[in-house]
Amino acid sequence: MSGLLYLIPVALFLGLLGLGAFLWSLKSGQFEDLDGAAHRVLFDDDDEDDGDHPKRPEA
Repeated sequence: MSGLLYLIPVALFLGLLGLGAFLWSLKSGQFEDLDGAAHRVLFDDDDEDDGDHPKRPEA
């Protein structure tokens, strides 16, 4: 029973800490562009050839 006297405040503190981190991430714009990273994977950025590596043979 005495363990609850420690666990309840710790759980409340961690919950408030998580809520604060979530609200900070909302304010700083972490969730503004949800589809950008998903669409960026589809585009091929290998068009710029710097000449440091040999070209792969096309199959």
